[in-house]
Amino acid sequence: MSIQDKAKAMKDKAEGKIRETVGKMTDDSDNETKGKAQQVKAEAEQTKEDVKDDLKNAIDKA
Repeated sequence: MSIQDKAKAMKDKAEGKIRETVGKMTDDSDNETKGKAQQVKAEAEQTKEDVKDDLKNAIDKA
């Protein structure tokens, strides 16, 4: 996973958490849900990049 990809995933996850928290504080369920979804998307992106790294490392060892 490149440093840029890691940074973007971390940024997206943090933004999602902030959005979720603001949604909770303002009783805005739509914003809260969108924040949770943004976090899940960021985690999925991070997992995808981790799998790519693992595959690359496995190929390099072969």
